[in-house]
Amino acid sequence: MNFIEKQKVGVNDFVRRQLEGSGKTYSKSMTFDEIAKHAEEQMIRNAFSEGYRKGVLVVNADNSIIDNFICPFVLIKQDTLLISKFVKRQENEEPFIQTRALNGSLLKTGKVELILYRHDVLKENNENTTKAEWELISINSVPEGIDKMPIGPVTMMRNQFNLNGGTKAFYSSNEWANSVRFYQQYAILDPNYER
Repeated sequence: MNFIEKQKVGVNDFVRRQLEGSGKTYSKSMTFDEIAKHAEEQMIRNAFSEGYRKGVLVVNADNSIIDNFICPFVLIKQDTLLISKFVKRQENEEPFIQTRALNGSLLKTGKVELILYRHDVLKENNENTTKAEWELISINSVPEGIDKMPIGPVTMMRNQFNLNGGTKAFYSSNEWANSVRFYQQYAILDPNYER
């Protein structure tokens, strides 16, 4: 039994906001506990890669379950209506400008990435909410045709400056450029806008 096989994945409170109507990836049928259990199984199969820093894993969900997840993105076109709001993710974080699409068709999920943080990484900012060695932090539906989903530029900024809600990291100029480019081409469809 290798080191990864012994690990359990808990459900961090932060991921629990990913529900229908949140504007984030969500599952139509799986519970957060079921998703965390799937992440454990995929870790045993070595279906993961290192994330943006040591102690962060990107676990690839098996193709058999990706149809359970809704991708929140639309392709930005000439006729896409956009709205920006000044929002906060959590009370203790700085507000930021969030841009959403008001029209467009949701893109098909091509793959699902389950983002796990190790206990010691979460402890750096007292953000662990279980006693598990790994915690599920985010569920990311990647639009069909996209090979690698970049971290959002606001998240990168929060991490690189080690602001509240961020986890210390440093990104290359290519990582910054890929993130900005992706979010110039794709936007999350605002689930609350009255059409």
